[in-house]
Amino acid sequence: MEFKKIMVVGAGTMGHGIAQACAQQGFEAVLIDMERSLVDKAIARIKTGLDKRVEKGKMTAEEADAIMSRISGGTEIEAYEGVDFVIEAVVEDVEVKKQVFARLDRHFGPEVILATNTTACSISEIAGATREKGRVVGMHFFNPPVVMKLVEIIPGLDTAPETVEKTRALAEMLGKTPIVTKIESPAGIVSRVLAALLNEAVNVYSEGVADPTEIDTAMKLGANLPMGPLELIDMIGVDIHLAKTETLYREFGDPRYRPPYILKKMVRAGHLGRKTGRGFYKY
Repeated sequence: MEFKKIMVVGAGTMGHGIAQACAQQGFEAVLIDMERSLVDKAIARIKTGLDKRVEKGKMTAEEADAIMSRISGGTEIEAYEGVDFVIEAVVEDVEVKKQVFARLDRHFGPEVILATNTTACSISEIAGATREKGRVVGMHFFNPPVVMKLVEIIPGLDTAPETVEKTRALAEMLGKTPIVTKIESPAGIVSRVLAALLNEAVNVYSEGVADPTEIDTAMKLGANLPMGPLELIDMIGVDIHLAKTETLYREFGDPRYRPPYILKKMVRAGHLGRKTGRGFYKY
């Protein structure tokens, strides 16, 4: 199974991490976003991270240069040919994703798999924007994509079995452990299980029971979690967690997934977590 060039659409935290993960495993990675400045910033972040690894003796300068040589970027999907696989990682908005997939479907032939890194949007709905629905699949990486080993592969209603198997193979080539869900379910496995836990931690905070540090410390020591739930939301992005829980609540109508109102206030204020310097903590 030959994959050489992988396009990643969306140069945010997940997108540039996925592109780096691909380049580190020898693939050519093309990073796409709406503005050139966003692409340049993402590529610069990758270089900064690699430079730090070189300084710490975790890789050689030659290895870092080789990885960077395999990463390119642009703003137009249609400007690229020879792409073997596409991974979409834009904002968690199904309408935006459908627009992206409609463009991808028009430009790339039916042999090119179109994967979405969505947390909770419907794979089947996204595929509905394409003519070749069998090649659309969920491929959910976890933050940070370069480090985290799990990739959830989620088929839509019309996803072809060969699409699932090729996606599983790519995940393994990237050094990941793929888990394939038997059916499409909003948020897959991990995000769905975590959503209720994270929401409850936010509820404990908003009720004034304890401050973020105390909540996170309690959960790390009492539940043996490697990271506290509020720390985790800040790393994921408050906006991403809000979008995910809103989708789950809309899909299931289960109050466990109803997002606490404070999350909406934080997003409106621009307190999105680490990426903006402020969330439940200041960075």
